[in-house]
Amino acid sequence: MPKLSKKAIFIKEYEAVVENRVRKAYIDFCLDDEDSLEDEIDMCLIKELAVLKALRYVFWGSYRQWETTWECVLYDGKYLTADEFLSHFRMDRYCVMQLKNLVENDLVENYPEFSSVSGKLGKRSSMLHIMVLLKFLGSYGNEAALAKLGLILGI
Repeated sequence: MPKLSKKAIFIKEYEAVVENRVRKAYIDFCLDDEDSLEDEIDMCLIKELAVLKALRYVFWGSYRQWETTWECVLYDGKYLTADEFLSHFRMDRYCVMQLKNLVENDLVENYPEFSSVSGKLGKRSSMLHIMVLLKFLGSYGNEAALAKLGLILGI
């Protein structure tokens, strides 16, 4: 049996909900128990199901999913211990955070045009640049290769 897509599974579950609501409405009609509010809810559910079936993409995510490995490297002490972090970046986590604050404060004061760049995700990009630079400067030989830097930081 072929594996169903997320859209097909979602529509199948939604159809089951609508089918139960219709069955309940039929039973209420047979017992002369009318509730106009529930009828409106049922009509809304049926309309939403029709819209879902007509849509081409239901679960449309972003095109590129960014990894957060570098955040684990920076913040998670279990991912890299303090000694391992020091051996990779030649600075401890606290010093890296202070360096980030110095760089960001300098950018805001001296280069205000960089603070309003569209498409950037908050302040994370400056931290990632600092970590790449420190890893590159603290590495020798093959460890300084861009592929290895990308692998350890998830970029």
